[in-house]
Amino acid sequence: MAAADQPKLIVAADAEALAQTAAERVMARIAANPGRIAICLTGGSSPKKLYQLLGSDAWRGRIPWDRVHWFIGDERFVPESDPLNNMAVARATFLDRNAPSGHIHPIPTAAESPEASAEAYARQLQSFYGAESLDPARPLFDLVLMGAGPDGHTASLFPGYPEIEETQRWVVGVPKANVAPFVPRVSLTLPALGSCHEMLFEIAGHDKQPILTRLLNGETLPAVRARSNGETVWLVDQAALPEEIRGRR
Repeated sequence: MAAADQPKLIVAADAEALAQTAAERVMARIAANPGRIAICLTGGSSPKKLYQLLGSDAWRGRIPWDRVHWFIGDERFVPESDPLNNMAVARATFLDRNAPSGHIHPIPTAAESPEASAEAYARQLQSFYGAESLDPARPLFDLVLMGAGPDGHTASLFPGYPEIEETQRWVVGVPKANVAPFVPRVSLTLPALGSCHEMLFEIAGHDKQPILTRLLNGETLPAVRARSNGETVWLVDQAALPEEIRGRR
């Protein structure tokens, strides 16, 4: 991967500092847009501290909840009441207590299949955007939060799976996951995820060292291929940094 294609790498001291930095970047994107704001959330363990911060007394008063719409980059095809449901975690952590209900946009998992769910969410995104095709000059999202799995997947786009190659659809059904939990998924595609002013990866913890090493080496994994039309940032903590890089900092 050429140096010009590298994302911006920001290193935080620990998981708490990483969440603080992520929250500051969320607020900066909100402040940059005086109109309607769209933020695409992510699931998994990486954003939990961030979500707790955004819902805390110190931060929630700074968010113009009446202008921010909250989407999600992927979902496990399970009921909204299931603890594996990504948006349910975000809602319980900070959204339901603060955001207007009409501004929370979960992926519908009551559909007959992941593909039907994907089609329904694509229609919802297109209605919000006001068009059926994405204009590089007019991003869909202000900010897209992302994570990186142990196999290099991001959202529910797994290495070697056909969904990673999708270029036309905004959302796809993923019949089989590559990592636990092994349930079907629904995921935004690389073009939809990349239609943003900023794509912010959060990568934290010692167990992320092996995959971060592979990402930094430029392997063509989904988390490397995911790029914003604007700015792409990898926000990592010291524990996730490979030893050879940590020793040079």
